[in-house]
Amino acid sequence: MLRARARRLIAEAVEAELPEFLAGVQEHKDSRGRRAVVRNGYLPEREIQTGIGSVSVKVPKVRDRTGSGIQFRSQLLPPYLRRTKSLEEPIPWLYLKGVSTGDFHEALTALLGSKAKGLSAGAVSRLKAQWAEEHERWSQRSLQTKRYVYFWVDGVYFNIRADEARQCILVILGVDEQGHKEFLAIEDGYHESEQSWLELLTGLKARGLQHAPQLAVGDGALGF
Repeated sequence: MLRARARRLIAEAVEAELPEFLAGVQEHKDSRGRRAVVRNGYLPEREIQTGIGSVSVKVPKVRDRTGSGIQFRSQLLPPYLRRTKSLEEPIPWLYLKGVSTGDFHEALTALLGSKAKGLSAGAVSRLKAQWAEEHERWSQRSLQTKRYVYFWVDGVYFNIRADEARQCILVILGVDEQGHKEFLAIEDGYHESEQSWLELLTGLKARGLQHAPQLAVGDGALGF
């Protein structure tokens, strides 16, 4: 699972580089007035050795209609890269720290070494918007056919805001009758207040969850 997440993370980051590159060469035209440089599939897939094992990656490529030799070269995955420094470090950085523009360079340094070049603020913003859309779709998925025996709940705090109030992420993990674990909700809340937990549980009911768990466990979650 961690390896699949790493592969997805790398793919999304590289895809975010390409629009900026194409925007930078959009003024180049061919003899018919068309954009000279256009996307043209992917380079052959290759393996990168990481701290969690081998990960398959694909880098998009472009076609230069004028033959002038313009090529897209990913700053994250240059052609010579075959081994990362420590991939398991930036994964929690990028997902748990919110991939802020200020922190992204530090995460990439852990990924590719001290000479890594970070993505631009625009590319990081596109990534964050994409992940926000994915989270929204995940948060609205139907639970109508689900039945859970146990709930594990907790409030997780991250120092990712500039103000004094630390952001609290409310998490509900369910275990079904077959023993399979599944995240049901991951939402921000005001500390671990009763109102925040109530809104989260009401949301589960609104998505079709009909049966309460036989046991719900929380670590000091008085509001829950």
